[in-house]
Amino acid sequence: MSDNASSLYGRLGGGDMISRLVAAFYIRVLADPELAPFFRHTALEKLHAMQHEFFSMATGGPVSYSGQPLAHAHHGRGISKHHFARFTGHLVDTLLDMGATREETDEVIDRVNAFANEVTGTSY
Repeated sequence: MSDNASSLYGRLGGGDMISRLVAAFYIRVLADPELAPFFRHTALEKLHAMQHEFFSMATGGPVSYSGQPLAHAHHGRGISKHHFARFTGHLVDTLLDMGATREETDEVIDRVNAFANEVTGTSY
């Protein structure tokens, strides 16, 4: 969208909010005993940068995602639908705690869920 104020990205608070979201979200994800092992050997600074790009792109922001295709980046990691649901559950909680409305949160989750097959390598 060309009008950032009316995009989901703009309504959420733009780049600054996405940065805060990624930081707060990964505190939850890394504290989750079922999800933390997936990130054991991950450079967190790079992860935060890629997630900032991904969430910015997914919410209609003026940022392009420059990472590997999601299917390639997640291939062979054993990420199940259950893991994906836990991941998005933490995202819901983080967004709501940061003041996003239920409607905005649902919209973010709908957009993230569009990538579920690529992340899990399954039909969703």
